[in-house]
Order: sequence, then C-alpha cells, then structure tokens
Amino acid sequence: MRRPLISLGAAGSVLALAACGGGDGGGGGADGEMQDVTVGVIPIVDTAAIWLGEEQGFFEEEGINLDIQTTSGGAAAVPGVVSGDFDFAFGNTLSVMVAQGQGLDLQYVANGNTTSGDPERDFSAVVVPADSDIRGPADLEGKTVSVNNLNNIGDTTIRHIVEEAGGDPDSIEFVEVGFPDAPAALDRGQVDAAWILDPFLTQVLDEGARAVSYNFVEFDPELDIAGYFTTAQKLQEDPELVESFQNAMNRSLEYANENPDAVREIVGTYTEISDELRAEMALPRFRTEFDREALQKLGDAAVEYGTLEESPDLDALLP
Repeated sequence: MRRPLISLGAAGSVLALAACGGGDGGGGGADGEMQDVTVGVIPIVDTAAIWLGEEQGFFEEEGINLDIQTTSGGAAAVPGVVSGDFDFAFGNTLSVMVAQGQGLDLQYVANGNTTSGDPERDFSAVVVPADSDIRGPADLEGKTVSVNNLNNIGDTTIRHIVEEAGGDPDSIEFVEVGFPDAPAALDRGQVDAAWILDPFLTQVLDEGARAVSYNFVEFDPELDIAGYFTTAQKLQEDPELVESFQNAMNRSLEYANENPDAVREIVGTYTEISDELRAEMALPRFRTEFDREALQKLGDAAVEYGTLEESPDLDALLP
C-alpha cells in the first residue's frame, strides 16, 4: 500500500523492547508458488530501490509477492520484524547495532543506501542560517544542534567530525527536532544549527541556509547508512525465502544506482515531494556490498560517545 510522505522524526529511533516474538511472517510456500513477503520501509528517498524493484518485477521473478508497508522508522520497524509482522524492514546501521546491543538477534540481508561520497553535496548536512558565524564543524563547539533522535547516527557522526576538526564534541547540546520541523526551529533561533536530510535539506538550502558540514561524507565517504534486516530465526527457518529476497533486493539496488532519473521519478509515487525538489535533491548511492571498515568506524565512534556499550559484532550483523 502506497501512502504519502510521513514524518521522519522517528527515522532513526531505537526502542528497548520488552520481549521478542518469533512469528513466521510470510512465504514458505511449496515450490513454484508465490510467497507473500511484507517489508517495512520509511517512505523517503533512501528506500527508492525497493519501490523500483517492485515496479521492475524483480521480486515477482524471484517468486515473491511483495507487500511494502510504510513505517515511521525504527519505532515500528524493529519491533515489527522481531514480532513477525514484517519479514524484513529498512533500518539505519547504528539503530540496528544498538538493537543488537540490547540483545535482539537481527541481521542485515541487503544494503539499503550509502552516502553519495561527494563532499560538496550529499543528502545529509548540518545547516546554519546564512548570517551565522559558524563556518565549519569546529565552530559547532558549545552550540545547540538539532537531530531527529538523540544517541543515533546523526549526533554520533557530528560529534566525530567536530572532534576531528579540533572542537570539543562534549560541549555540544543536542536537542531532538524532527526533520520536517528543523528548518522552522533554525529560522526562529531555537537552535544554532540543524542536522537535516533531503528532501528537507534541499528546501532549506534553497531558502538561504548554509551547509557547514556534510556529516556522513566527512565521517567516512564509504559509510553505509541503512539496510534491510530480519531476525536470525527467519534466516534459520526460511533460508530460501531470504535468498530470494536478497537476490531481488540486490538487483533493485543495482538498477537504482544505474538509473538516477528513475529514482527521482519513483519517489514521486510514494511521497509528496514536488517535481522541483526531486530534480534538485542529492541522491544516495545504492550498492550491494557493505563497507565493513566504515561500519566498524561508526561502531567504534558510538562506543566512544556512549551510544553503544561495546563494539558491534559485524560478523553477526552483516550478510
């Protein structure tokens, strides 16, 4: 079911779950039968590949009857997967690392999206008003910065780049503001700087704000931002379904990366982003392989800044 763009405020949120269910979701039919597969995704640019894959018939060719369910982020995706409501879901890499640290046995089966690698224009940036005296990451020291969720991929990467630039990351006051509300908070002076993702980023830049850091690229130009995950139980009980989904998802990622115009077009079918914004916005890379070195760097930074208690087990987390 395709629905309009919804709030991204919970896009990176993580819940400490009280219990882990183990429903068997969909699929598992006899050879030759179509298998029902439900996937929870956030209706944003980052998930364009799976929508394109559905349109191109990649999942159908793998015997999958795909049901894409839109979610507000980890607050619904993680418990949806562990309860069996979703067979797979889209979630950012640090959120799933945190869930793993909380004892949830989750594993990625396919990549989702990766920073563009372009230090001049990415889909994630820290922005300030045009007349701000903040000129670079080090100037964020002692300032108030909005992120959509505390203790997640936004503030972790920002702390790292501030420290790398010689600033004190512990002096930054991070406050929670949803991406759709961040431009107004910046305009009213409620925050000194705001971390914003596209399409909201393109909009606020068009209105005169300045990007002082493309934090994902500056953290690591090969950083994978999110992917599609499931439970270890699903992997053990239905490996053929997982393999079919993985095959279709990888074809979708390759197609999306090779067809940026198709990405911009498909986004208009499941969001309310205007034609003008879709034409301007920066796109992520869509690739099949995870960059373990960049993800280890993210996990280590999360430990340093207290988001994780210990380094993530990437062998258990990645396909």
